[in-house]
Amino acid sequence: MPGGMSPAPGMSPGGPAASFGAPQPPPACQQLLSARDETAKHGQALRLAGEKKVPPEELCKLFKAFLASESKMLKGLQDNSATCGVPPDVLKQVKDGHGKASEVGKKVCDAAAQAGKPTGPTLSDALGTTPMMPDVSTGTKRPQSTFDTLTGSPLTR
Repeated sequence: MPGGMSPAPGMSPGGPAASFGAPQPPPACQQLLSARDETAKHGQALRLAGEKKVPPEELCKLFKAFLASESKMLKGLQDNSATCGVPPDVLKQVKDGHGKASEVGKKVCDAAAQAGKPTGPTLSDALGTTPMMPDVSTGTKRPQSTFDTLTGSPLTR
């Protein structure tokens, strides 16, 4: 309390009115607030990961977590917009933002999937051959060497 005074015994620090306080929002609205905070937390993690330039695989995981959290929040907004007094333009704004985030997340995850694959055709693809060597264990084909000719290796004669 101001001036170093303490409240009287049995009274709350804000006086009798503070013990009753403002009415708490309905549970559905409290869940919306929790979903909003969760989505903001995932958004912050995404922003930091972008600043640190993390690999696409890790960024894809973060996007999936963010999109799941945002989907949950969007569903809660749609179900409880009347109960919680959410304006229609806010709902539209969240839907549009989720759509854009989904597109970006798909591109990031596609890039992560392509990171391990070679880009473009290989030499074997261009030549129309297989990159596999003949099976030496069966004895059906002998491996070829630099000294092989059409009639066999001159070194074995």
